[in-house]
Amino acid sequence: MINEKIDFEKLAKYSRHAPRYTSYPTAVEFKDLAPEDIIDEFKSDKPLSLYFHLPFCRSACYFCGCNVVYTSKADKRKRYIEYLAKELKILSKYLDTNRMVRQLHFGGGTPTFFTPEELEEVYELIYTYFKNFENDAEISVEIDPRFFSKAHMDVMKKYGINRISFGVQDFNEETQKAVNRIQPFEITKEAVDIARDAGIKSINIDLIYGLPYQSLDTFKKTLEKVIKLNPDRLAVFNYAHVPWLKKGMRKIDETTLPSPEENLKIFKYTIDFFENNGYIMVGMDHFAKPEDELFKAIEKGELHRNFQGYTTKGGADLIGIGLTSISETENAYFQNYKDLKNYEKAIDEGKLPVFRGVILNEEDKIRKYVIMEMMANFSFDIKRFEEKFDINFFEKFENEMKELQEFVDAGLVEITPEKIKVNRTGSLLIRNIVLPFDEYFKKMKNQKVFSKSV
Repeated sequence: MINEKIDFEKLAKYSRHAPRYTSYPTAVEFKDLAPEDIIDEFKSDKPLSLYFHLPFCRSACYFCGCNVVYTSKADKRKRYIEYLAKELKILSKYLDTNRMVRQLHFGGGTPTFFTPEELEEVYELIYTYFKNFENDAEISVEIDPRFFSKAHMDVMKKYGINRISFGVQDFNEETQKAVNRIQPFEITKEAVDIARDAGIKSINIDLIYGLPYQSLDTFKKTLEKVIKLNPDRLAVFNYAHVPWLKKGMRKIDETTLPSPEENLKIFKYTIDFFENNGYIMVGMDHFAKPEDELFKAIEKGELHRNFQGYTTKGGADLIGIGLTSISETENAYFQNYKDLKNYEKAIDEGKLPVFRGVILNEEDKIRKYVIMEMMANFSFDIKRFEEKFDINFFEKFENEMKELQEFVDAGLVEITPEKIKVNRTGSLLIRNIVLPFDEYFKKMKNQKVFSKSV
């Protein structure tokens, strides 16, 4: 699939609004769940993937779709660390913290909103409870280069950080002003150099196309600067403008957003640019060097996708800790409170700060398996599915196969008795291709909450 040509005419024709899939079910509304509803989900013996949400930023980036608390007050940071400690103590009553840890990820906000000393407190807390890490455990962090120092890096290195993702989005000054994120190239380069000097061998850069005042010409200049940073991976996302969901986006002048046609030109050029500079496109929004384990995993059909994006570390229970964090286990998804007041109140009452989620039924598990296999590896082993669930695939999904026929006729999908295979152009439309299997999406009448695929 790697060497196949992308048909950009078909890409434009079949790009439609779809959920931003990370996991299934996505189009279902989470319902209220009490902490006692999910206690059994902690009793597995699977490895753990831990996600710690450090939700603070000093100011809003208008494009941001994350759950963030904006503040500059030091006492907020200290108080939050105290409540992380309390949450971990409560969690340890239900979760066997001796389970092997496969992944440890710090997201935000920006974790480096915290001082190096405060970050060390957070790490010490974590390692007090979780002591068993796989030898090749992935320990990663998302960083805003504007708030990153060698002192931060020294602490991270001490506690085993081996992957760093730097947020860049765009280096065009006009775009940066429009989204309230002034970040000169020199600041980003300094941050990357600090990480390289510390021996970090896996550095990712995040970019976004579709932002205000972007054009093919301006984005070309951004890409030329990015390649000088020599990242190991890149994530290139299409901006989802959803001001009805995110208030910060209301500050963006919609007349300054590039047209769909311009976006497609930017995306096409970006693919060509990175592939001409030695990167391989992995999935629908990632690029990696050929020696990167992401590329090796997709070659073997062993790539996975979770709330953090593509990963080689599957087969783990994802446990979210901190404000707004989402957890994913074999049988459920559940989320912590999204506002500090309720989060702290639950913890003060000695409860897990969980307030909503969904318990998966057998039908959910079957459909999740199909969707996630196709989302991650762009192929689906029908015989393996039938052995796993003791179900005849074509009888079970007779109607879904009819809906998929449109993509087969377009030459984007191939179906045989043994496999469903998506070609390279189809892989960029995978969110649309898997929709027939999402029974929740079919029930959604208002699709305004979804975004365009490309």
